Amino acid sequence: MSFQSLGLSSHLTKAIHNLGLLKPFEIQTQAIPPILKGKDVMGIAKTGSGKTLCFVAPLLQKIQHHNYEKSRDIKALVLVPTRELAVQIEQTYQDLQSALRRPVQSMAVYGGVSINPQMKNMYGTEILIATPGRLLDLIEQKALSIKALEYLIIDEADKMFQLGFEEEMNQILAMVPAKKQTILFSATLNEKVEQIKKTLGINPEIIEVKTEEETNNLESIEQVAYWVSAENKGPFLRYLIKEENISPVLIFVSSTRTAENLVEKLKKNGIQALAIHGKKSQGARMDNLEDFKLGDTEVLIATDLIGRGIHIEALPYVINYELPRSPLDYVHRIGRTGRANEQGKAISLITEEDEHHFKIIQKKMGRRVEMIATDHIDLHGF
Repeated sequence: MSFQSLGLSSHLTKAIHNLGLLKPFEIQTQAIPPILKGKDVMGIAKTGSGKTLCFVAPLLQKIQHHNYEKSRDIKALVLVPTRELAVQIEQTYQDLQSALRRPVQSMAVYGGVSINPQMKNMYGTEILIATPGRLLDLIEQKALSIKALEYLIIDEADKMFQLGFEEEMNQILAMVPAKKQTILFSATLNEKVEQIKKTLGINPEIIEVKTEEETNNLESIEQVAYWVSAENKGPFLRYLIKEENISPVLIFVSSTRTAENLVEKLKKNGIQALAIHGKKSQGARMDNLEDFKLGDTEVLIATDLIGRGIHIEALPYVINYELPRSPLDYVHRIGRTGRANEQGKAISLITEEDEHHFKIIQKKMGRRVEMIATDHIDLHGF
């Protein structure tokens, strides 16, 4: 199976090959042909399964043949939950532009940065990748219109109607035309996604793919959990990093406040740490992520929503400093390690208050995690 056999042009196929992608992943094999045919599609696929190319390549191929008249009417809208994901998708569009008969103007917009440059550059944009809040701001400023929209893509759909996005999403969906091609991607097929289908009035072709990497991912991750008291959680984390050489490590927390407090504590104890979360500017987040990837800092602390946009090759350790609410988010978190056949280790710090919830997570995951006592460890000095 090749990308060209899926219906993509030889020029686009060559550009995809230049990115190092020689054969399509299963989700691409199943999703690209119906998308090219104009069908509504719902793809159920985890992050890292190749779903971005499923809609980027077909949209470019189709839109390049449209008659181009510069205006403020967007042809295609890609809605995403985070700035990191918006930047990532926009980069994929840019990577494939050289293969087109004519350039297709794409742009990523998100909050946390000045709206003025985005407004100035909006005119003539055909494909817009946007977070919901900034999109509504730009519509209110009359910088763009989605009334003539032909393609609607909602990425991470299971998250887009949660985490405070639901009201914004309902506003946006009320503005889009009834006649359009709709493409949804979600990590899971749940009640929220079913609700989205009803809201949009669509009956899409459902494509659910469990890639080999996804199926085997947990097999390549060693999971352990440590019993700790609430007051010893911080000192024990520092003990792990210093004495057990747990670094580089991605640490997940539940709030921006905890992330910043943890960075401050770690730095006071001589551990280089940075945080990425929704209250940091886009520039600061990208810089901190790059510093971590380059090895300039040994600890990166992230909240769940931001963590969905993080892709780090050969990350050896992930720590759940605080447990996520959802068992699915737990699996997503630990899946940042143990990727591409590399071994990884996922560590959870469990207090008495966490015990019941962690049992639920293990049951949903279908795996029992080894629990290790810590009361014999001397944490003085940490």
